[in-house]
Amino acid sequence: MLMRTDPFRELDRLTQQFLGASGTWSRPAPMPLDAYRTGDEYVMCFDLPGVDPEAIDIDVERNMLTVKAERRPRQDGEGVKWELSERPLGVFSRQVVLSDTLDPEGISADYDAGVLTLRIPVAEKAKPRKIAIAHSGDRKQIRA
Repeated sequence: MLMRTDPFRELDRLTQQFLGASGTWSRPAPMPLDAYRTGDEYVMCFDLPGVDPEAIDIDVERNMLTVKAERRPRQDGEGVKWELSERPLGVFSRQVVLSDTLDPEGISADYDAGVLTLRIPVAEKAKPRKIAIAHSGDRKQIRA
């Protein structure tokens, strides 16, 4: 049997359970997120350990990216007596507003070792470019 020695941790777990901290479809719990830019793409990493890839839903509507996932209880069969259950179950969700400088049509997703990684390319219109200057005589024209 597993014994716990931290009474405050148990109190936190009970408080979260009582206040409904585990997510439901009507009130999902947040999921941790890291985001950074590398080269011509933005990378977003969501922590979703123990989530079946089939239970992850990614939507983009206009410039709103929504990631929802559900961690379901294990179905261990009859005769299983749980001694300890600390990992949160339920629905997790995160919404991120994408700027106009990103291309939502080119988003790619990968799920490995409990981490969902989204790669979002920078839009062509947002990439740096050189502008050539043409001149004819004394008059100069600038072309974009």
